[in-house]
This record gives sequence, structure tokens and C-alpha cells, in this order.
Amino acid sequence: MSKRFPLNPKHPERNCWGCDHYCATDALRCGNGSSRTQHPAELLGEDWYEHGEWNLDVSENAKSIQLRAAR
Repeated sequence: MSKRFPLNPKHPERNCWGCDHYCATDALRCGNGSSRTQHPAELLGEDWYEHGEWNLDVSENAKSIQLRAAR
């Protein structure tokens, strides 16, 4: 089971969003490279989950979602 994923975190630039660790930008432990993965809200805006084919079930006024594990 994976962690809850915030839809619009207050300071997304402080974390790497590339895996379930959500590490601080200066403490990347997954080894996926030397730079952090940006949160979708940083790239696409606050309504990022409403556009595209994310297959997310987001209830009204939700602050985070439970991501389903990939199979």
C-alpha cells in the first residue's frame, strides 16, 4: 500500500515526489538521480488532476488521495 499523495502541497519544492519516500530535496535516498521529481501541481497547475487520464478518484474538497499500487 502506498502513502497518501497530496493534491496541492503548500511547499512542493521542498520534497522529491518520485517515489513513496517523499524525501527532502537534499536527502534523496531512492537513487533515481541527482535531482528531484517535481509535483504535478508545479508543472501543470493546481487543477492538474482534472486534466488528462490520471484515473484518479478525487472527491470534492479532498486534500490528498490514496494512490493504487501499480501491478
